[in-house]
Amino acid sequence: METLDLLHTHLLPAAGPYPALRDALERTGPIRIEPAAHSCVAERLFVEVVNQQLSTRAAAAIWGRIEAAAAAAAGTPRALFAAGDPDLLRACGLSGNKVRALQAIVAAEAAGLLGPELAGLPHPERAAILCGIRGVGPWTADMVGIFHFHDPDIWPEGDVAAVGCLRRLTGQADTRAVAAAFAPYRSILARYLWRIKDMAAAAPA
Repeated sequence: METLDLLHTHLLPAAGPYPALRDALERTGPIRIEPAAHSCVAERLFVEVVNQQLSTRAAAAIWGRIEAAAAAAAGTPRALFAAGDPDLLRACGLSGNKVRALQAIVAAEAAGLLGPELAGLPHPERAAILCGIRGVGPWTADMVGIFHFHDPDIWPEGDVAAVGCLRRLTGQADTRAVAAAFAPYRSILARYLWRIKDMAAAAPA
């Protein structure tokens, strides 16, 4: 799905009071929203927990070691987490807290808390269920809502990159209030802000 129509019918008009934001959105143009990368929410949660507080490169390296360990055991990452061998998982680069969080996700799935019915819940209700799992907080619940369930109207207030980019482009400290003008497409605003930040980082000095 591309955001061309949405950009012109909603995002640019909502950005009207903030010329720098409007210009950045217009320069970015339509972005493509890819299908969910994981077959179920537990798989997405595994990745998000491994990624927490790590750079993209470090997280990818740890996940690569997890996949290698799973392949050596003729299993899957899920099977490693369910087995819960702390020494093996720590050797992959996971902290004790992350090991326990991954085991909690496996247990939540086994208890029926992560079934397809989550897709039909409003984000606050879904987030409350997810945040009841050890190691899953509001930021992770927001990322699952945006990227796995494709909820269009989540403002990830705990995301440093999205919040910082919006503050820079609007000069406003209260990003929640600014983002409210973009409802019911605040997730799309966040996706644009991430893209804008990435484009700025990639631009020649």
